[in-house]
Amino acid sequence: MRRRGRMRISAAPVIRRAAAPAAVTLLTASLLTAAGAGSPSAIADTTPPGAPPVAVTTPAGKASSGETTAQVRQEVLGGTLLRHHGSQQVCPRCHARIVTESTGSRTPLRSAAPDGYGPADLQAAYGLPAVSTSDRTIAIIDAGVYPTLEKDLTVYRRTFGLPACTTASGCLTLEDYTGGRQPAPQKGAQGAWVEEQVAAETALDLDMASAACPSCRLLEVSVPWQDAQDDNDVSTGDFARAAGTAVAAGASAVSISYGYTADVQNTHGSRASAFDHRGVAITASTGDEGFNGGIHQSWPSDLPSVISVGGITLPASGARTAWYAAGSGCETAFPAATGQPAAVTAACGGHRAAADVSADADPATGVAVRDTYAPSTGEPGDWLVIGGTSASAPYVAGLYARAGHQSAVDGPKGLYRAPAADFTDIVSGDNEAYHQCASYPGVSPALCTAGPGWDGPTGRGVPHGLGAF
Repeated sequence: MRRRGRMRISAAPVIRRAAAPAAVTLLTASLLTAAGAGSPSAIADTTPPGAPPVAVTTPAGKASSGETTAQVRQEVLGGTLLRHHGSQQVCPRCHARIVTESTGSRTPLRSAAPDGYGPADLQAAYGLPAVSTSDRTIAIIDAGVYPTLEKDLTVYRRTFGLPACTTASGCLTLEDYTGGRQPAPQKGAQGAWVEEQVAAETALDLDMASAACPSCRLLEVSVPWQDAQDDNDVSTGDFARAAGTAVAAGASAVSISYGYTADVQNTHGSRASAFDHRGVAITASTGDEGFNGGIHQSWPSDLPSVISVGGITLPASGARTAWYAAGSGCETAFPAATGQPAAVTAACGGHRAAADVSADADPATGVAVRDTYAPSTGEPGDWLVIGGTSASAPYVAGLYARAGHQSAVDGPKGLYRAPAADFTDIVSGDNEAYHQCASYPGVSPALCTAGPGWDGPTGRGVPHGLGAF
């Protein structure tokens, strides 16, 4: 058993290499309702058959790197953003990576207008219906307090033409993990610094839930700020309690973009059962460190009742590939995920295999995020480009809520029963930057390399419409 109590670990970001970008050709643009967005440029559509195109816009303004936001946008569309920029972890336990001004830099790339993918881009990429009508609740569990969340979310939604979602209207609810009011923001140096960093994660989560289901209600549940750093039984207990709070509040989908070490305390008993609710889709990021070695998957994405969400690289056209850092692997504490067929668990010797499904996670093809909370540095981010499986998990949660088939939800079972036509299969790319499948006897190459059908980095693939949800 790991010791209880708050263990302090460094929050210093780590810079990792970018994936090799794919060559792409841009396609016909479609206008968003963003204030200040420039006219889109029309370019030939060379999207592969069966893969919906990504909508393209050309934003106005400049980025902190000295580039125009239009230039940054073109790099996102081409999947080449990390040729000229770096990326860093948002916090030790969250699975988000923020794009920085230059390679090796730790200064976030800020811009006056959004230059990452927006809701219309993602809607087109996944072949979603034009209209969202569900008013179900998506719960997001994050660490710390983010007092400018509602303001930033309002700007994000207004910029991209989404309906307003405020606390006054009842669309947005902010709760503590105990079910009460959220505490005051941290005033101490360390707490304020952590909450500033984690605000980017929370903004990403709420923005992606909004993009996936613009008509849904949002519930943000905060656990203590220390949980963004501490990998111990207190942190996993806090998240388990937060999950119970979200379900009790009526959430139809719950998203968690944090990951912790799996152990006997959180893979059994109340910490596991807190994530097992028929009729509630609970999604969790698989992590941003590639194949995990084949023994334990990041918790809670390893739980049988949780939908583990991996990641892909999503250029505007051309090949979609497995993101090189998307988490995958086995959880030997369990025989299988709920509804996971033997053909999938065979990759893990009959144990739970991850991921189940995936969505855009590569910072090189990252999403636009609005975050202005800066109590520590005094340098608001404004518009950022962020990636990681922290982007894919809340988006998939939003699709479950948007589809509205909650009575049929039983962990990832529905994904495995859905026809192949409900997914765009990802058949190239790997996530062996940190660990290679060949180094682990008995581990299937499918855990590391994308190919036809299920594979570890991308699961069954990315959504094509709402049929799988």
